[in-house]
Amino acid sequence: MVEVITFGCRINAYESEVFKEKLATFDKVIVVNTCAVTGEAERQCRQAIRKLRREYPEARIIVTGCAVQVFPKKFTEMPEVDLVLGNKEKTEIEKYITSDITEKTVVGDIFSYDSYDEYLITGFEGRQRAFVQIQQGCNHRCTYCIIPYARGNNRSVPQKVILNQIAELLQQGFEEICLTGVDACSYQPSFSGLVVNILQTFPSLPSLQFGSLDPAAVDDEFVTLVGKYANIYPHFHLSIQSGDNMILKRMKRRHTREQVIELCNKIRKVRPDATFGADFICGFPTETEEQFENTLNLVNEAGLSKLHVFPYSERSGTPAALMPQVPVEVRRERARRLREKGE
Repeated sequence: MVEVITFGCRINAYESEVFKEKLATFDKVIVVNTCAVTGEAERQCRQAIRKLRREYPEARIIVTGCAVQVFPKKFTEMPEVDLVLGNKEKTEIEKYITSDITEKTVVGDIFSYDSYDEYLITGFEGRQRAFVQIQQGCNHRCTYCIIPYARGNNRSVPQKVILNQIAELLQQGFEEICLTGVDACSYQPSFSGLVVNILQTFPSLPSLQFGSLDPAAVDDEFVTLVGKYANIYPHFHLSIQSGDNMILKRMKRRHTREQVIELCNKIRKVRPDATFGADFICGFPTETEEQFENTLNLVNEAGLSKLHVFPYSERSGTPAALMPQVPVEVRRERARRLREKGE
């Protein structure tokens, strides 16, 4: 028996498929792939670990992922856990499970890691759409975000590896390929160049999709590609976070509300059938009712749908956690109103 429990993002979903394939011949192993994006996500991970130990008392529980990388001690101190691996070490998870190491915790400096796991997965269990990891890490420092400290600096998967992975998935019958990364638009040397290479290499690919796109990094070349290639799926999920320019500045985001509207209009001009989703944080520190109203208005002005809405959650270790906080009940109420707007 091998169980892989996944929390968090598409990157984690991709990596969990790697774990399943690498560990297919093992027995009585449970891997918990954690998320650190909010304190609540981390709490849910620890709760799941305790439940798994009760249900599988004989299994070996390995805990890895972003929450482990940032707060290893919290998981080391859990008696339910047998092995704690950082985000660097989990790329060789099979080695650590079979080795004779006596340490319970192996978590290295993620900023010293400049590579990636070259393993090619053969599929996605129970899914029609397959995620393909194109990059890792992030060089930006949004004030609410702990992820750069969990994933390290931006590093891009070579195009040859990406093309080989897509070829493998297409051979397995997948028709929807979604490019994903911590900061996918920062792919080097060029995100748009990668997209062109994929579409020219696989002209019969039915549907090429994307994870979250940074509005500040989507260039005119990408917009042109959307108009040129019909197999680019015409739904684009944008990491917007707020519709108020002052809050965006305090978040250290690199776009304005005007740039979001302009980007959506540019894409609609070349693909009239385009739709847009967005991530939003409600009740960010110092956010006033007027500033929140700017977010509500942006949904109409940019024509956004399929909103992913989160009430702001303090993440220890981030600058935003030290700012004047909005009451929790106000955050939740604003999130409810924004979700209703999206619907």
